[in-house]
Amino acid sequence: MTIRFLALASILALSLGCNQAPGTGQQGAPTTNQTAPPGTVPSTGSAGSTAGGGAGSPPAATSAANPVGEQAKPAPMMMEMTVPAGTALELALETPVSSDKSKAEDTVRAHVTKPVVIDSMTVIPAGAQAMGNVVEANPSGRVKGRASIVLAFNRVVVANTPYTIKTARIMREAAATKGEDVKKIGIGAGAGAVVGAIAGGKKGAAIGTAVGAGAGTGVVVATKGNEIGLGAGATVRTTIQEPVKINAPM
Repeated sequence: MTIRFLALASILALSLGCNQAPGTGQQGAPTTNQTAPPGTVPSTGSAGSTAGGGAGSPPAATSAANPVGEQAKPAPMMMEMTVPAGTALELALETPVSSDKSKAEDTVRAHVTKPVVIDSMTVIPAGAQAMGNVVEANPSGRVKGRASIVLAFNRVVVANTPYTIKTARIMREAAATKGEDVKKIGIGAGAGAVVGAIAGGKKGAAIGTAVGAGAGTGVVVATKGNEIGLGAGATVRTTIQEPVKINAPM
């Protein structure tokens, strides 16, 4: 009886020992799973490489902010076109000019107001910048002075590229004051004739007329005529005098 009891006790002890070993392993496994967030794939060599590659890749937000299409925007296609001599060019001045304040060689800036179209293609668009110079600036003189200003343009910019051009001169001249000058001279001659007649009869009148005319002319010499000026925004028209090749965007 005692022997059976001891045998049963030994078997029970061995059985309990075998059951405790798997339990310990199962308790250790949950401890490992609790350290990682749910759903996380256990770390392996290949997983570590993937994580490293993810760190080196550009963030998704950066790619969205700078799409590849904007960075690789294709340049516009260009075609060389010839603008023939005699082509009209309409410009609006950006630099004011005047006969009494401007000087020869002063720079004049303007922009194209009407596009230049060749063979249904816009070669010089409206808004294109144009540059030129004052050729002459003549303030009003004395007696025969009619003020004038002369301009010419020598460059136009298309698609950020400057092209040399040659245009016809643009001239503006002040209105004549001839009528006023004659009137002043006539008054001088008439006054001289009256004074001469009183002083010495017919002979005195003739002398007085000559003297009076000279006096009248003296009044005109001392009086300047009108000046001429073109303010910013003034429209001028000219023509291109020599053919010019321009690369125009298609």
